[in-house]
Amino acid sequence: MEEKYKHRIITIPNLLSFFRLLLIPVIIWLYVVKQNPAWTTLVLALSGITDIVDGIIARKCHMVSNFGKAFDPVADKLTQIAMLFCLVSRFEWMLLPLVLLVVKEIFAGVTGLLVIRKTGKVLGAVWHGKATTVLLYSMMLIHLLWFNIPAVVSGILIGACTALILLSAILYGIRNASVLRQSNTEKENALWQKDM
Repeated sequence: MEEKYKHRIITIPNLLSFFRLLLIPVIIWLYVVKQNPAWTTLVLALSGITDIVDGIIARKCHMVSNFGKAFDPVADKLTQIAMLFCLVSRFEWMLLPLVLLVVKEIFAGVTGLLVIRKTGKVLGAVWHGKATTVLLYSMMLIHLLWFNIPAVVSGILIGACTALILLSAILYGIRNASVLRQSNTEKENALWQKDM
C-alpha cells in the first residue's frame, strides 16, 4: 500500500502542506499590517494543527511519499521563519533564532540534497528536529498570546529555542555526513570488488 503513494505528489498530506504555505502570507498580513495578535495566533494554530493532521494521515493511511518527506518540512520551516520575522518587530532578540534557523535549514537542505543525489534516499525528520518544531511553535504562541511578556521570560524562551536549533543543526549535520561517508565507502568497495 505504501508503494502506491511513494512517488505521488498529489496526496491529502501534501495538499495540507500546500495549504500551510498559503497561510504564510495571511499570518504576515494579520500580524504586521492588521497588528492583530489574536487572529495571528488562531491562524498559526490552524497551521500547526494541519501539520499534525497531515502526519497522522500519512502514517495511518500509508500515504507517505518521497515528495511529502521533503515538502512537509519546507512548509513547516517557511512558516516558522515567517512568524519569527514578524516577531522581530517587537522582540529584537528573535533575530537570533531567526538567523540560526535560516542557516540551519540552508545547511540541512544542501546536505540533504547531496544525500538524495548520492543514495536516492529522502531522510525524514528525527526527534531533535521535531522537538525544535514543538519548542519553536510554543515559544512563538507564548509571545503572541502574552503581549506584555517580561523581558526575562522572553529571553529564557528565545535562548532555549536558539540552543535547541543549534543542537539540531549539529546533529543533522553529523547524520547527513555519516550517510554520505557510508555511501562513498560502499561505492569504493563495489569498485574494488569489480576490479578484482
